Parts: sequence; C-alpha cells; structure tokens
Amino acid sequence: MGRAEKVVLAYSGGVDTTVCIPYLMNEWGVKEIITLAADLGQGDELEPIRKKALTAGATQSLVADLTEEFITEYAFPAIAANALYENRYPLSTALARPLIARALVEAAAKYGADAVAHGCTGKGNDQVRFDVSISALNPSLKVLAPAREWGMSREETIAFGEKCGLELPVKKSSPYSIDRNLLGRSIEAGPLEDPWNEPLEEVFLMTKGIADTPNEPEYVEIGFVQGIPTSLNGSDLSPVALVTQLNDLAGRHGVGRIDMVENRLVGIKSREIYEAPALLVLIAAHRDLESLTLTADVTHYKRGIEETYSQLVYNGLWYSPLKNALDAFIQKTQERVTGTVRVKLFKGTATIVGRKSDKALYTEELATYSSDDQFDHKAAEGFIYVWGLPTRVWSEKTRQG
Repeated sequence: MGRAEKVVLAYSGGVDTTVCIPYLMNEWGVKEIITLAADLGQGDELEPIRKKALTAGATQSLVADLTEEFITEYAFPAIAANALYENRYPLSTALARPLIARALVEAAAKYGADAVAHGCTGKGNDQVRFDVSISALNPSLKVLAPAREWGMSREETIAFGEKCGLELPVKKSSPYSIDRNLLGRSIEAGPLEDPWNEPLEEVFLMTKGIADTPNEPEYVEIGFVQGIPTSLNGSDLSPVALVTQLNDLAGRHGVGRIDMVENRLVGIKSREIYEAPALLVLIAAHRDLESLTLTADVTHYKRGIEETYSQLVYNGLWYSPLKNALDAFIQKTQERVTGTVRVKLFKGTATIVGRKSDKALYTEELATYSSDDQFDHKAAEGFIYVWGLPTRVWSEKTRQG
C-alpha cells in the first residue's frame, strides 16, 4: 500500500533523484509524481533536466526560477547576520534548502499533493534541512526520503533504474560530490575524505589558483544601504547582478576558497571544500561597515547572535521561532549600516582598506592625536578610578583575608 497518492519531488537530474521516480511508483505505490527543479543560479541548463524527469515517469516536471528570491530573502539576511558557521563557512549550500523546501510546499498546495520527497541520504545535513523546513511550513504534509531508506549502493541504484527502463549511461564520473548555486560550490568525497590530502586544482571552478591570478591588486568599492549590498564601484546593481559580478571579480583573484573539517548536525565530522567568493567578501565588508556605524555594546552583543544564527541556519531551523526572533533583532541593527567599503583583492586575499559612511559614529576630532584633539584627557583619571574600583576593593579584601 502506497505511502502517498501524489508527490512533489525535489529533482536535480542526478541518478538518485531520477531513480526516486520509478522507486516511489513501483515500491511505494505513488500514483503521480511532480518533479520540481530549482534554478538557483547554478548555471545548469534546466530544460534537459525537466525532460529527463518526464522520461523517467514523472507526470509533470516543473522548473522554478528562484534565483532572485535566493539572494534577496536568504543570502542578504545572512550577510546582515555576518553568518559564518564555525566562523568559516558562509552557508552557501545551507541557505538554499529552506527556499527549495518552500517551493516544494507551495507546489504541493497548488497541485493537490499529499506528500513531498527528496533524494537526501541519511548521512548528511540536507535531509534535516528539508524535513524540518517542510514540517514547519506545512505540518500535515508527508515527507518521503527514498534514498534514506532503500539501502542500495550506487551500483545497485543504477541497476534498479536500468531495470525500470531508465537510461543511466555510466561515464567515468568525478569522484567528488558537488553542489552549486549562485552563492558558491561545496565539494566533498573522493580523495577529500582524507583530511591530509591537499585538494587538487581540478575541484575548483569559481576561483583561480594563486599562480594564475593577476600580479596587480584590484580594488572594489561595495555600497550598502541599511545592511543590504546595492552597488559595486559606484554602480547600482540588481541583487543577482551584484553577486554575479563580485563572484567573477573575487574569484579571478583566487578569493573565496575554504578547506575545513566541519561538525555535521548528524554527529560526524566531514571534510568540506567550499568556494564562495562574493559571499565571503560581502560578509567581511559588511562586518567592517558595522564597526563604523554600530555602538560598541550592539556590536559585541550581536557577535553572539551571529553565532547562534549561523548554527540555526546550518541545522535546518530557518523557519524556527528563535530564528524569526533573531531576524527582528538583526534587522533593527541595520538601520544605520549604510556606507561604502573598499576592498583590495590580491593573491587569494580580500583586505578591507577603507570605509566611509554618513552614519559613521567615528569622530575624527575625538580620535586624533593632532592639535585638533577635542577629547577631555583630564576626565580620564576619574573614569579610571570608578572603572577600576571593584577590582581595587577586591584586591584589598583578598590581601587582608
């Protein structure tokens, strides 16, 4: 007896999600399958993928252009939060999952499906992100994860598909598992599973190796309005165009590579390679602009919020009450984060070399050591006395005791 009558399946065109179609129909008794391929600016030609799903047995095959929403509703809020999981990973892949989940739920409502499905295995983070996001958006929807339950090896999966009449030509495939969208690429598996192995240049696509980068630095000025990046080098750009151009600029200089062992939500450590040129530069520039426009107490308090925010996104809790509450705090802090940051791109580095803002709290007359100094130096003695009083009293009492 089938677990569902009509299913919307998140579809990538790969072996696993393609085999999911006959598997759901033949093994789980699903009568109708609607596939949904998400265009997140990954550069793939999605029309062949759409047709491939129909050939595999899908009753309908949808392609959703989600690129602009991806940047404006997911990436930009994460930049405002300076979101770096474990202070390194800018969540380029994790940010896409709640958006795809939302598209699945919306398609299920539109087409009257009683379940959604994905091709995630039981070992990764994405299964959690999809399942939790879907249940948050529509708790009544069933979530099916065939690849988590079928227990087939890669070879067995291909054999099952061929038995069902699918054409799955076996090429000399890459040993790597790769995910890509406009924000970046994640690369794992193959030789990378040994953390001692240096990644080969063949794994990179968005960033040049240092030897191939220009021998002269390039400067880029990034404009922000209330925490949102709006311009490059004085030219206002659409969100998608801004990220696309900055990816090219930074990637050409070898900026944006991350090699890390991260702690997965499922309890294992995983060696991951990431490329996220624009996202890393935007977060660095945004954080620097905040140093100019936010008060010290807000800046320091926000650091803890940012860490929690990053963990929530990584752990699939984009639609959770805590994440929503943190969004409100972060949005409030961005009211004065308007200005321009100048970044020097050179040989794999993105160095902040200048910043300016009409909202700046920096006051040159107070900071200067020149004759224009307006700071009241005499006030410092009384301030130090009061500031250090608890420590002095503690010291006196402990010495007596």
